[in-house]
Parts: sequence; structure tokens; C-alpha cells
Amino acid sequence: MNQSKISRRQAIKSGSLLALSVSTASAFAKNIYSKSPLDHSLPFRVSLNTSTLMAYKLPVDVQIEKVAAAGFDGIELWMRDIMTYLDQGGSTESLKRKLEEGNLKLENIIGFSEWCSDESEKREKAINQLREEMNIIKELGGSYIAAPIMGLSKLEPSKMQEYADRYKAILDLEEETGVIPVLELWGMGALHKISDCAQIVIATGHPKASILLDFYHVHRGGNSWDTVDVINGAKLPVMHMNDYPAEPTYDKLTDADRVLPGEGVCPFDYVVPKLYEAGFRGAFSVELFNKGYWESMDADTLLKKSFESSVLVLSSALQKAGLY
Repeated sequence: MNQSKISRRQAIKSGSLLALSVSTASAFAKNIYSKSPLDHSLPFRVSLNTSTLMAYKLPVDVQIEKVAAAGFDGIELWMRDIMTYLDQGGSTESLKRKLEEGNLKLENIIGFSEWCSDESEKREKAINQLREEMNIIKELGGSYIAAPIMGLSKLEPSKMQEYADRYKAILDLEEETGVIPVLELWGMGALHKISDCAQIVIATGHPKASILLDFYHVHRGGNSWDTVDVINGAKLPVMHMNDYPAEPTYDKLTDADRVLPGEGVCPFDYVVPKLYEAGFRGAFSVELFNKGYWESMDADTLLKKSFESSVLVLSSALQKAGLY
């Protein structure tokens, strides 16, 4: 670890732990799995995307228990893990009960479908798939599912209204299911620019259209943090929380390069206040795919570090801006 990282982490701890207390009353009720001594009164939820636990191959009910025990406010589950649990005899009722016992908000579900394909048959299949998945999400008490653009290698500028119409087609499923698909930016994918996300969302004309951003993916896509606050933060239900190293360059980074908040060079002190002042009050949800962490830590240790580093980074950023 280099000296800049040590200094940064020490600064975060010294500046933020004063604002945190084990006795501080949380905005969330106690959960039966909670073991974390760290509490927070941030204006955001601190949540976890269970990609962070992928290598441990935990069943989804155990994922929920461990995430709750680590102190998180919410969770993002993967649809494939839910389906495995249901296929093996589990029920949506039992999972919903687990979430309630852990006092976890089901922030979002991670799913994949080719709803934006240029092939109409694939789009129709995707809509049917999403309808089924959304009904499951509704039974779990959730309201959102991620909707990345898959099956396209790049976006054609002349077809932006078509992409918006395709997004609107899955947004319309909300009337049936009560679940909203959130347009997800992928830094290495066809939809890697925030400006393209905004154009598609606005062009739908749908009042519930929204965007799912990610600190790593925004950087990986070559976007600027200077204008991120042009987006209405109040319309963003969740943002993926992680950090990224200075090297390799942004266009060479991979998912596995994501690191814990505070261990990279993401300008949280600059970006978090901008998001706050733009109205964001949703969940910062830790999403990692770091093999080094998986090999060196057990699941509980990684969860503890993910929660504590996120709380400290967010607290420090707001404190320095006079917002906390």
C-alpha cells in the first residue's frame, strides 16, 4: 500500500469516526442478525450488491443473513441466485421474511435480458422474461430491477429514439408488476456515457424512467464528474459504490480492478456532495468483483470492511463539505 493511500485512509478515519457512535440511534430498526458495532446517521442508505459475495457461493438466504449481520441498510440480490433458491424448494415468502427480519430494504435486483436487441424476437422474449422476474420481485417486496443494454456492441446515434422506445416498452411493465426497470450504465458496454443515458431516459417521456450509475463504471466509460450533478439525484434509487486505482488507465480497467471505497483514487470528497446537493438520498450499494479480496478474506470480513469503509468515506465527504 503506498503512502497516499495510508494518509487518505487515516484522514478518513480521524475525520469521520468522531461523527459516528455505537450508541447513535439509527433511522432503521434493529435486525435480528445485526452484529456490527458501527452505526450511522447518513442521509443515504449504505447497502450491498451481492456480487461482492460471489466467490463464496452462498445461497441467497445466507447472503441476506450475513449482509444484515454486517450492519447494512439494504441489499441488491441477483436474480439467478433467487431462481436457484426457488428451484431448490425455497419460497418468495421465506426470502421476504428474511429481509424483514434483517431489516434490509430490497434496493434492486440484478438481472440480464436483451430488451434492447435489434431483433424483435429477442426483445419479445426479454419482455416475457422481465415480466416473470418482476412478479417475483414484487412478491419479495422490491421495486426495481437493473436494465443494462445487452446484445448491442455500440449505440447508433440515429437510433436513440428507438432505444428510448425499447426502454419505454419495459417501463410499461411497471403498470402490471409495480417494478421499475432502471437503465444501467456499463463503462465497457454500448451504453457507457451518462449523456446517452440521459438522452434515452428523457426521450421515453415516462415519469418513472431512471438511471443506475456506478463510481467505477462512470470512470471506466470516460465520463466527467464535473457535470454529474446535472442529473436529478432524487430520481436515482441506488448507485453502486466502489473505488478504482490510478493504474491502469480508465480504458484498461476491468471489473476485477474495483477496490473498497477509500483504497483508490475516486474523488469522493468532490462527487458525494455534488450528488447530495443534486437531491440524491438513495442507497450507495457496494459492488465488488475483486479476486484478491475473495482470496484473502472470508465473507464476513469483506462485508465488515465494505460497510465500514463506505460509511467512513461518505461521512468524510459530507463533513468536509459542511453537509454532515
